[in-house]
Amino acid sequence: MQPDRRGPSLTSRLLRAGIADVPRAERLLGDAQLVALLDDPAHVLLSPLSEAADPDQALLALAKVAGVVRGDVLLRDALREALLTDGPARDRLVAVVGASVALGDTLAAHPENLAVLLDPTPGTAVPVAHVRAELLRAVGADPDAEVPVAASGGAPATDALRRAYRTRLLRIAATDLTSTDPLSRLPGVAAALADLAAAALEAGLAIARAELDDHGRDVRIAVIGMGKGGGRELNYVSDVDVVYVVEPVDGADEAEALATGARLATGLARACGSPVGVEPALWPVDAALRPEGKDGPLVRTLASHRAYYERWAKTWEFQALLKARPMAGDRELGRAYVDTTQPFVWAAVRRENFVEDSQAMRRRVEQHVPAAEADRQIKLGVGGLRDVEFTVQLLQLVHGRADDSIRSGNTLTALSALAQAGYVGREHAAELAVCYRWLRTVEHRLQLHRLRRTHLMPTADDDLRRLARSVGLRVEGPDGLLERWRQVRRDVRRLHEELFYRPLLPATAQLSAEEASLAPEAAQARLSAIGYADPAGAMRHLAALTEGVSRRASIQRQLLPVMLGWFAEGADPDGGLLAFRRLSDTLGATHWYLKLLRDSGTAARRLAHVLSTSRYVADALMRSPESVTWLDDDADLEPRTWERLHAEADAILTRADARQNAVTAMRALRRRELARTAVADVLGAVTGVRAAQSLSVAADVLLAGALRIAEWDARVERGLDAAPTRMLVVAMGRLGGREVGYSSDADVLFVHDPVDGADPVAAQEYALAAAASVRALLGAVGPEPSLAVDADLRPEGRNGPLVRTFESYAEYYERWSSPWESQALLRARPVAGDVELGERFDALVAPLRYPAGGLDTATVREIRRIKARVEAERLPRGVDPARHLKLGRGGISDVEWTAQLLQLQHAHAVPGLRTTATIEALQAASEAGVLDEDDAKVLVEAWDLASRLRDANVLWTGRAEGAHADQLPHDRQTLAGVARVLGYPSGSGGELEETYLRTARRARAVVERVFYG
Repeated sequence: MQPDRRGPSLTSRLLRAGIADVPRAERLLGDAQLVALLDDPAHVLLSPLSEAADPDQALLALAKVAGVVRGDVLLRDALREALLTDGPARDRLVAVVGASVALGDTLAAHPENLAVLLDPTPGTAVPVAHVRAELLRAVGADPDAEVPVAASGGAPATDALRRAYRTRLLRIAATDLTSTDPLSRLPGVAAALADLAAAALEAGLAIARAELDDHGRDVRIAVIGMGKGGGRELNYVSDVDVVYVVEPVDGADEAEALATGARLATGLARACGSPVGVEPALWPVDAALRPEGKDGPLVRTLASHRAYYERWAKTWEFQALLKARPMAGDRELGRAYVDTTQPFVWAAVRRENFVEDSQAMRRRVEQHVPAAEADRQIKLGVGGLRDVEFTVQLLQLVHGRADDSIRSGNTLTALSALAQAGYVGREHAAELAVCYRWLRTVEHRLQLHRLRRTHLMPTADDDLRRLARSVGLRVEGPDGLLERWRQVRRDVRRLHEELFYRPLLPATAQLSAEEASLAPEAAQARLSAIGYADPAGAMRHLAALTEGVSRRASIQRQLLPVMLGWFAEGADPDGGLLAFRRLSDTLGATHWYLKLLRDSGTAARRLAHVLSTSRYVADALMRSPESVTWLDDDADLEPRTWERLHAEADAILTRADARQNAVTAMRALRRRELARTAVADVLGAVTGVRAAQSLSVAADVLLAGALRIAEWDARVERGLDAAPTRMLVVAMGRLGGREVGYSSDADVLFVHDPVDGADPVAAQEYALAAAASVRALLGAVGPEPSLAVDADLRPEGRNGPLVRTFESYAEYYERWSSPWESQALLRARPVAGDVELGERFDALVAPLRYPAGGLDTATVREIRRIKARVEAERLPRGVDPARHLKLGRGGISDVEWTAQLLQLQHAHAVPGLRTTATIEALQAASEAGVLDEDDAKVLVEAWDLASRLRDANVLWTGRAEGAHADQLPHDRQTLAGVARVLGYPSGSGGELEETYLRTARRARAVVERVFYG
């Protein structure tokens, strides 16, 4: 030894190697046996120790092994050569003893196993038969025998089994711990552990047979693996869940066979999991998943199992059977058991509340985790392994009855199959698989340390440090490990909630297997039964959507069985399905559309509802298919504020390089907001006044944008650097009241005010050109919806100039204004153009619309006369007055005229009446005591219902033009459709009709009393 190498610098070298207990390490490096083996242990070992999960533990284990091999020349030389040679053998040895105290102790107790660690033969991907034969030979049983029997029973055989098991375990651990990519290696490791467990069960059964005088010759017994053993995804230390099935051999008594089978099962469990002999037990053999659990018999015949699952089994028991596979014993009987029980597994989804029960079971498991362990549970807690496993299993159970490609008992294999078949998005599946592999790897490293069953993240710094190093986080350390753990939990819980609680799952579960698979005869019968008018046509749509083997068709086959029922909840299921096909033809090839419908909690059902309820929405979504994304987020359905839309319009106009492009983009902006509002309206999220306000904001922004374009054109045409006059657009009518509907025009006044020094004629020409341009830009036929701009409420109506100066308006209103114009001005609201001019216009018309002292008797009489004339002359010929929503008795016009009369009479004294909105005016009148509270409620209810009916007519038919929007439909089908738009249950057209007629009659009674006096 070189004394200078043991000087002060050794401490720093030990610390750099990751040693925590430096004094102990110095003593161990000076241990006589280790020095005799290596001459200079520090020089040889510090580099490989630095790679170990726990360098301190690795050094201690090596010192122990060095001590026990000192008398065996072959083992001593093998150990010396391995440690002196930088290569795979040393890597395997140091990795194992650095990660596992228990395996280090095993090596010290059985140093002959050193050869296993030094041997490069991998411990994974070993043929199952090879491992089985290895453990059977260890107990003296013939692997080729039809019924293997150990050479002896009791402690000697049990010890032999356990030694052979741990020898094989050492090889698996060495392969695992030296992998440069442990997450990729994990499935192979878990499968190797499951195969080793199966071999141990087989050898344990051979021991149990040896302990019986007749070796149990009269009974056939199969050991069925359940849980992770059944899924070939076992942990290093875990209860091995099993179910036993027995049958008497030909001619044997069944009762005796059952008794013998129970003794064999007990003996098997004792050999694997009880304190027998000197070798430690392997793991408990748990038969609690058998029928009736611990209260039921340990073994049953196949017929008894079948009878139980037919009559008594609970939902969770079918879920447990998903992983069942023969692991030991009579293979033919084991296969018969699986063949018998699997049909129960895939039929279980039809049980009442199956999905809800599965979801509740996961919540119960979570709730039973002790509070002190909740944030440490890798297996059962939030974002843990169970979240992944329950998610995968529920998706399998719901979809697997019609698709046997996803019926794997292995979690990762099943997840991959679910992604391949389109039941889970590829990105979601990949993310979930990585998280699951990471959690399982952490679980393995924790259990390897002392070969104890644990699922808790440690809290001690030393334990966290060892764990971090063992999973490849040497640099990040404990803090990095905990951060990764928290991130994985968040990701798993997010994906679990997205997939496990899909609304498609319980809906799919309620379908028969034929319905779920869209079998032609069953599908056509179902379509007829649930209300499709043309089942044959619907079948053609289904065929077009689902034919082929593409991922797109696969996802459609998942969606459509459920969505067919959702379409049928609307008033026009045939139209809904057709619209869905058209939309899918447009969007089906995109990466997001079908994924959204499959994975979203709301999108698919909402889409089915709006497509089968509103032709207007169906057409709107076809024009902007990307709008389907709104269905996934309530925030996307909320009306956009004026500020937000104005900023967007400003950006459009700033970027625009051509007049027509700017106009088209502005009209597209309004079309988008029409669609947004319509979707939200049909879904009941934004209705009535809020919907009208949303539509009004879109119209306001469009008018402002159009005026900006028109003025730019007017300046360019005249070669002007600045406008000769200030422009203003004043909203009137329903637009002024922010009460626009889907079929409303934009009633406006155009006002201008020449700048100082401007030529009045030039200013008028400029203003006229701009106003005419606004009307043309918005009213012209084009690729985007038009907005008719109506200026007929201007002074002198159509006989007057389209645009006037502010002074001209002032003169006109002072000299010639009529009562009806004062009434119309109650709705006046500046919406575009010069802000200061808008404030001046408001001040100009205030005395007219809020006259001091109210109205004199003659004016009130004149307003009533005009109203009576409107009722007599403007109502379309042949239309039932009771059914005309705008001009009929108790309709919109009745309520608005009443509100406006009250405003003209009392707004001078009641500030709340100075509003352009009808409902706000009625509420203010009621609060001020000028309108009875009950009368106000009647009028508000009537106005709101009539306005919503007008909109519903458009939404149902898809036609914004024509007189149909103003009438309560007579046609039963149309009435039923309008009722569904308004949120009435199916078949409620008659109820809606009665409700409106009753509401209108009550409103008319109030109008007769309040308006006509």
